[in-house]
Amino acid sequence: MSEIKLKITDRDGITHEVEAPTDMAMNIMEVVRAYELAPEGTIGICGGMAMCASCQCYVLNDVSLPEMGPDEDAMLAEAYNVKPNSRLGCQIPITEEIDGLEIALAPHE
Repeated sequence: MSEIKLKITDRDGITHEVEAPTDMAMNIMEVVRAYELAPEGTIGICGGMAMCASCQCYVLNDVSLPEMGPDEDAMLAEAYNVKPNSRLGCQIPITEEIDGLEIALAPHE
């Protein structure tokens, strides 16, 4: 079982160092939920379909992320608190390539 390390800053500004398995087809949003880093019902509302921005996060370091797809791009165009480094957590799969990723959760709308 392979795990990567992530740094996730919650909406209260507290940074959590967490480990996430690369063999369970999880994404950032699911890791945040698994560690309960956001109140239930405030993240992953659409179930990871890129149809809400509840899992929006800000990428804080230079890690190779998958290219943003058209659905994610369109959703972020309509979301609040969007910054140039915004991504939807549900669209970032947990892979060895993102080991060391640092993100901050966007404010809850």
